[in-house]
Amino acid sequence: MAAPLSHVSNRKKPVSKEKEGNGNASRVIRMGTRKSQLARIQTDYVKDKLMELHPDVKFEIVAMSTIGDKILDTALSKIGEKSLFTKELENALERNEVDIVVHSLKDLPTTLPPGFTVGAVLERESPFDAVVLHPKHAGLSLDMLPEKSVIGTSSLRRAAQLKRRFPHLEFESIRGNLNTRLKKLDEKDDFAAIILAAAGLKRMGWENRISMILEPADCMYAVGQGALAVEVRARDRDILNMVSVLHHHDTVLRCIAERAFLRHLEGGCSVPVAVHTEAKDALLYLTGAVYSLDGSDMLKDTMQISTVPDNEKTHASDDCAHVGVTAYNIPESSLAAAEKLGVDLAELLLSKGAKDILTTARQLNDAR
Repeated sequence: MAAPLSHVSNRKKPVSKEKEGNGNASRVIRMGTRKSQLARIQTDYVKDKLMELHPDVKFEIVAMSTIGDKILDTALSKIGEKSLFTKELENALERNEVDIVVHSLKDLPTTLPPGFTVGAVLERESPFDAVVLHPKHAGLSLDMLPEKSVIGTSSLRRAAQLKRRFPHLEFESIRGNLNTRLKKLDEKDDFAAIILAAAGLKRMGWENRISMILEPADCMYAVGQGALAVEVRARDRDILNMVSVLHHHDTVLRCIAERAFLRHLEGGCSVPVAVHTEAKDALLYLTGAVYSLDGSDMLKDTMQISTVPDNEKTHASDDCAHVGVTAYNIPESSLAAAEKLGVDLAELLLSKGAKDILTTARQLNDAR
């Protein structure tokens, strides 16, 4: 049984070496990932980026299954585990079986286990949700579908917003990886359409399956959606430095604001929380909302903050992480401003009654 994550050792692990054909030893970095096709594509993307920067290092991929991959007959919001797609990977990281882990950032809880940090947040793919229609409904939009058409989604966030926007539709849970969900849509008549993250479809090369993109007015996205994260052991400064060059400035600031908003609300996949962010002209804009399960109750607001760095302290200190993200190459004052924006917007919604909406949503979801 693995040691508790809170007891991550401070012992410096030996650097993995492998003999090359010329007899020289090359460093080996082991990259943990889930086994799904999409996870492998995402990890290969990160691997290629790192190989360009470090041609003298060998990167090996170690794939494994997570709780979320194994439990396919229950809605994610009902399983009651915060680390559905990350726990096994973090256990391997804690045991030194892998050196870095590649995640979809939206799968990472806003509070990481002690000893771990996100060392890189790569440039975001589209954060929006996409509608994939059953072939028989090709050419239609959601508002054109017949009354009581069933839409498949395992996300409370998507269902709550779309029930509010398209009250003539019905929503049912659908689980499985992208391949599985598309097969369920195409081969059965259970669903008129399913809702998927546009980023995943694009990375899989299935952009032609997208029937329509849901704009923020119809459906705001999940915290961190569309961004890839590289998680490392916080003590491994050399690896942290190696991956940190992959940070994308605007994506980091947007995602820190989103994660701070969610963490301060004490949200997760068991409650409907949605966001929309923009970085423009050194200003960061965050729109956040909370919903009842049926979408009838909603609190939504927008705030902004300047991310112009101050002159007093240019970069993050060695031990300064913001909602689990360490970014030495981005000014500390900008990171702090992004986190403050998320906390301030959460406070504003809480002052208007967000806690009651979320508590009720959580209780109703638990009772279903």
